[in-house]
Amino acid sequence: MTLPFDTITKTGVLLPLFHETCQKGFTQGDNPTTIVDTFFKKYQARRSKESQLSLLFRFIQYIERQVVLFDAIEDASFPIVNNMDGIGTLRSLKESASSEQKLEILRQYLEEFKVRIVLTAHPTQFYPGAVLGIITDLTEAIKKNDLLTINDLLAQLGKTPFFKHQKPTPYDEAVSLIWYLENVFYKSFGTIFDYIQQNIFEDKPLSNDIINIGFWPGGDRDGNPFVTPEITLRVSQRLKHTILKNYYRDIRQLKRKLTFRGVEERLSYLETKLYESSISQTAQHYIELHDFVAELEAVKSIIIKEHQSLYLNDIQSLINKTKLFGYHFAILDIRQDSRAHDSVFNAMVNVLIDSGSHIFPKNYHKLSEKEQVKLLSNVKGKIDLNLIKDDDVLKALNTMKVIKTIQESNGEQACCRYIISNNQTTLNVMQLYAMLKLVAFEDELTVDIGPLFETITDLENAPAVMEELYTNPTYSKHLKKRGNKQTIMLGFSDGTKDGGYLMANWGIFKAKERLTEVSRKYGVTVLFFDGRGGPPARGGGKTHQFYASLGPTIEDKEVQLTIQGQTISSNFGTLDSSQYNLEQLISSGILNRLNETNLQMSKQNVKVMDDLAHKSYEAYVNFKSHPMFVPYLERMSTLKYYAKTNIGSRPSKRGKSDALVFEDLRAIPFVGSWSQLKQNVPGFFGVGTALKHYEDKHQFDKVKQLYQESSFFRTLIENSMMSLSKSFFDLTKYMSEDDEFGEFWNIIYSEYETTKRLLLKLTGYKNLMEEEPAGKASIDVRESIVLPLLTIQQYALKKIQELQKEKTPDKSQIEIYEKLVTRSLFGNINASRNSA
Repeated sequence: MTLPFDTITKTGVLLPLFHETCQKGFTQGDNPTTIVDTFFKKYQARRSKESQLSLLFRFIQYIERQVVLFDAIEDASFPIVNNMDGIGTLRSLKESASSEQKLEILRQYLEEFKVRIVLTAHPTQFYPGAVLGIITDLTEAIKKNDLLTINDLLAQLGKTPFFKHQKPTPYDEAVSLIWYLENVFYKSFGTIFDYIQQNIFEDKPLSNDIINIGFWPGGDRDGNPFVTPEITLRVSQRLKHTILKNYYRDIRQLKRKLTFRGVEERLSYLETKLYESSISQTAQHYIELHDFVAELEAVKSIIIKEHQSLYLNDIQSLINKTKLFGYHFAILDIRQDSRAHDSVFNAMVNVLIDSGSHIFPKNYHKLSEKEQVKLLSNVKGKIDLNLIKDDDVLKALNTMKVIKTIQESNGEQACCRYIISNNQTTLNVMQLYAMLKLVAFEDELTVDIGPLFETITDLENAPAVMEELYTNPTYSKHLKKRGNKQTIMLGFSDGTKDGGYLMANWGIFKAKERLTEVSRKYGVTVLFFDGRGGPPARGGGKTHQFYASLGPTIEDKEVQLTIQGQTISSNFGTLDSSQYNLEQLISSGILNRLNETNLQMSKQNVKVMDDLAHKSYEAYVNFKSHPMFVPYLERMSTLKYYAKTNIGSRPSKRGKSDALVFEDLRAIPFVGSWSQLKQNVPGFFGVGTALKHYEDKHQFDKVKQLYQESSFFRTLIENSMMSLSKSFFDLTKYMSEDDEFGEFWNIIYSEYETTKRLLLKLTGYKNLMEEEPAGKASIDVRESIVLPLLTIQQYALKKIQELQKEKTPDKSQIEIYEKLVTRSLFGNINASRNSA
């Protein structure tokens, strides 16, 4: 109640009354319009219409800040709610390995196992940098119970704008994520690596870096025309600047401790060189990485020989960080859609043919796909980019050139992977291979090409595509030079949008098995990179449980996954949560290896799982084909308002047509719109229908057996429960009586009821998520906070529909209500933090 809003009196007093009106109203079956009207009639009857709308805007501002406060409270309580030495942590892993005489196996495993989390700029959270800073300070103040500071920070929060008037550029997105690298990951990654080296390897050198960070802002060109080669280069320079700055700070701290003869001069030399490097505008470095490490090793040697190993761990810790972060800090991935590559490639071929170049024959476009692949495998020459006049083609090719520049400046690891999204064929991969060779890598290609398979059909075709690549002599030779490792990315978000919850997860599981089999056949280690979002509907939820449940038929040398939006702040936003969740990911892969025999599904269970996925898929596809599916999302949800939120640099849909086409929808606004409606369809639709089939046939015990014996299926069910827990159909119950959409709403509600009933029957729970009291409590508090916000959003959407039906719609009124919808989006997106 202390937030300093001067323009409207009593906002803090009136909000609890509005909250109570919402709760009572929904219990009585009232719709959002009736609830808002009842509140004004009962408590604020004298207010003008304009004043009423102003109060609703103030309510939204209050609720947004309540969410921030609860974020800070959760962050502060993280080490209390989660056992920092419990199951899944490194300490627990080491102790159990020691007691079972498996310490040597654990060491062998850690010598080759890696976890890579890849930060993406996908807009699933809206907090400006200033607010992130306030959350961090609030968390510290709450830990100390410092009420005066808390009060000041809440006042600061009240004055700090949440709303961005302009979309961020990809560079802005990169800078806001680099904040996490600098302030959280630098420390938490270092702490974890130090623990492994000191306690599991007993201070012996460890060649494997185990954990590293991937980075997409500034390199992800897929559907984002604002990511230019210049932006990619600037982001790489910013990453390098930041790591040099962190090394400089550490050297300054070491200098205060290592005040000994023979050491002080060396540290002063390093301090000067790192300072000069960290202020260089172009991120030029004045000391090579290997010289920097050699100096640190020399200091370490002197400390051991002459100064009784005093502060030895501090020096070793910095040496470890140079191994983890080099001069690149994070590995910048480049990504583009195969269709964009295809048009760039064909345009490039046409220019070369017209210019009289002999790189491609004149009849290239008439060749069959197999003949084109063969030709691309043996492509030689260098393309003169001055010949290219088309701006888009030039941008794409210059981005490939920039990769080489970044490798020369920041080290090869700085930018060494190119992801092809929507990859469908071998030709998609070989087109990129040829372009990279012609533009920048004539001598040796020091870039890994990672195809991304997304739709259910592409997942089924993926093994055949990879076999063609593995048996291609040129590509096989390229792989050998890259350590015989092949990255394959699999997209959960688009998989769910395309095939529904169960089918997407099972389709990816089966694809991984078949891709593992074909890769092992050709002696290739496949590295699976999972494109996971925050909510369960996009592959999120209890992520580490997925990795711990895969079994021996899926390659598990590395765990790689995308982390985005609210997942970054909730799972990795503080030192405690970052360390805990990274340790969970490391141990999940190890547990999968140590428990292999327990994880393989029996033939009977595979059959049931397969059948459930297909039944669910059928139900979801029928639902998706309903004539009201797209109109419902377009007119009854907040889908079209995502583009107006200015929370991400990417356009909210792929195509350029004005009409809404399902295929053009991005997964984030798609899943997010269902979440705003509190219907969470992508996280459960089809699950109930599939389970009911077994109930009707009196074979429900088969599903129960699957649930009891398969930790993979159990994790799927628990995550689906999370989606159901966040659903609140009373909010949109009024739609059930709508002439146009009533029948469609009832289809969704019926599936929700069926799924909820059968999941409780399957698990034996009385309530959803009853085995996860902390997660459930977090959801309950957050849902309670945003209830007034959702009510306002639905009220505004209904008003817009009513105004649009009038003969002469009042455009200025529509605009005001549209602003209400957009503003209410923010708070709800941020409050969904625990969907991570």
